[in-house]
Amino acid sequence: MAPRGDAPATDSASRTLVLGIDGGRRIVQCGPNSAAVIGRAPQEVIGRAAADLVADEAKAELETLLEALAAGQERTAVLAVPRGDGGPSPDAVVTAQPMLGGETGTGPAGLLYVRVPLPPSERYQDPALMRRALMDDQLTRFGASLDLDQSARGLVDVVVPHYCNAASVLVLESLVAADEVHSESGSAVLRRIAVTSDDGNPGWGATFPVGEVLVFPEGTPYRQVMETAQPVHLPHIDAAAAGAIGSKWRRRPAGDLLSGVSMVLLPMIARDTLLGFIACTRIPGFRKFDAYDVEIGMEFAARAAIVIDNARQFSRERSTALALQRSLLPLRLSAPSSVEVRHRYLPGSKLVEVGGDWYESIALPGARVALIVGDVAGHGVRAAVTMGRLRTALHTLANLELPPADALHVMHELMIELGEQEPHFATCVYAVYDATTGTIEIASAGHLPPLLASPSGDTEYLTVPPAPPLGVAGGAAIESREFTVEDGSLFVIYTDGLVENRGRDIDDGLARLKGIFGPGAADSPMEDLAKATLAGVYADQHRDDIAVLIARLRRIPQDRFVSWTLPADPAAVRRARGLVRTRLEEWGLDELDYTTELLASELITNALRYAPGPIELRLLFERTLVCEVLDRSAALPRLRRAEDDDENGRGLLVVSQLAHRWGTRRTAAGKVVWCEQIVPGIDPDPVDLDSSWPGESHHRE
Repeated sequence: MAPRGDAPATDSASRTLVLGIDGGRRIVQCGPNSAAVIGRAPQEVIGRAAADLVADEAKAELETLLEALAAGQERTAVLAVPRGDGGPSPDAVVTAQPMLGGETGTGPAGLLYVRVPLPPSERYQDPALMRRALMDDQLTRFGASLDLDQSARGLVDVVVPHYCNAASVLVLESLVAADEVHSESGSAVLRRIAVTSDDGNPGWGATFPVGEVLVFPEGTPYRQVMETAQPVHLPHIDAAAAGAIGSKWRRRPAGDLLSGVSMVLLPMIARDTLLGFIACTRIPGFRKFDAYDVEIGMEFAARAAIVIDNARQFSRERSTALALQRSLLPLRLSAPSSVEVRHRYLPGSKLVEVGGDWYESIALPGARVALIVGDVAGHGVRAAVTMGRLRTALHTLANLELPPADALHVMHELMIELGEQEPHFATCVYAVYDATTGTIEIASAGHLPPLLASPSGDTEYLTVPPAPPLGVAGGAAIESREFTVEDGSLFVIYTDGLVENRGRDIDDGLARLKGIFGPGAADSPMEDLAKATLAGVYADQHRDDIAVLIARLRRIPQDRFVSWTLPADPAAVRRARGLVRTRLEEWGLDELDYTTELLASELITNALRYAPGPIELRLLFERTLVCEVLDRSAALPRLRRAEDDDENGRGLLVVSQLAHRWGTRRTAAGKVVWCEQIVPGIDPDPVDLDSSWPGESHHRE
């Protein structure tokens, strides 16, 4: 390899003439290459005034350069320098540099550097300059990116103009899709990811479009390079050969573009795997590729393959991380129709993009919702895997309708068990809001306090009984506390990454968050509040993972639910049917009369048989119709299949067959047995069309 020079690579396609100027602004010295640069022999130049070298319109500007010599200053300008042999006269870069010396009284002497571009026929004449342009700083520049498309664009911007006039990069489609790349045959599916040219012909981009996915036909040089994994050198493609390529490819414009060109196809091989190739073309009028050009090109292609392979690996790892994140975070958030929920998730690392923070909003029967935020200690994939285990377990516990404190206690035991293999601990806050009563029950395991902002303007951090993080043995037991919430209040739970970082104390972060949800926040759009919570954190490169869940808590309308207290008397079944029928008529749900009466009868009969004291019947009409029966027995009923001669055991089987779903949960005074029916014309599980998966929008401010 030629030694690395200090001149920029863009100087490789130019010639420079050095002229010595005396104090009288006459040329007293001339470089031996004047004929090649300006079309004049040295003897024609020496002794003439410097102003005679430039065109008339450039004389004044040259005079300014020469005047700068008297002040000891160096100046540069682009001037028109006509060739003495009548050839084309491209603009030249002229630099005037002062020198010590010159005749007394006539001013100091100086040098003029006249730099002109090489003519097309000589543009690729110097292999050393071409090698330096390809191998030095340019390779480092386009290799600095880990993005596949950006790396490919940088690659062709180096190849053109230093190696050829037009170039394109094609890689395996499996590489672009971040799949495992294996050795492929010539029939491999390729994608063109970059194209450029410097001849001003738009046909290159139109005929060979970026993003095209294709398989090259047999008999073409493109197929040959993929089959052999060796460079394909075509010094000259005549019109017949170009037409044959276009005909086999069924792309006539390709034959027109390739007519008369010189082409070399450079395979990119990394770790013994063919990733694709670089197609390099020199148009007519430029020096044709020779064997030494192919050698230089292959050296460049070998280095470019490393860059492309690094970008592929990064793209694959990033796709894996995003797939992991999408699988671990909730696919969707659910809540009663009266509760509005927004969330934000921001991983601490832009490279891994997964972490140990998570959030949940799970709609529960009876117009209730579980709101959860947790934080596994640590970062990256390991913390994310632990988070996925906890989130799955907690989601199951929520669907079992365990109270918040009981659910966190089970989670604590799970973390203790996981810690036997590898130490883990996590913090979590678990809240259940009841939209019929306007109360919220909260339990916390080592987590930061929830924030509650009321419509009246009061904002406070709620005090919850303290408990150690999940997985930390000893300390106080996990307990819950119930709060009555003003209708329309904002409930905010978050992880410590939102309020604490290296440059900010946690108290300052808590005060900032409290200020965001200050007076007037309860009436602000939820999306604006969600964006405000992350304002300013995107630029912090040392941040922790962040998860935020914001809920606007409202009760469901009073006319959408009703409850009755019934005596422990068999006649209560008949009365319940009449109450249900009347209420459904008021709600316009006559078609559900018979089924709902039957379901209520079975649930009440079951309560009369096994529970003492009065019974409460409740109907709730939201997105679905829910029928609940509350009694004072803590024993939960169990679905079983009755034998033919059994007198009992068929009630819950009837309920399970007629209802969309059913379940039970314990209360402080006993239990609740509920069943749910689909209401015709109402989607029980609506999807928010404004958002896709809950992690996608969190990476945009």
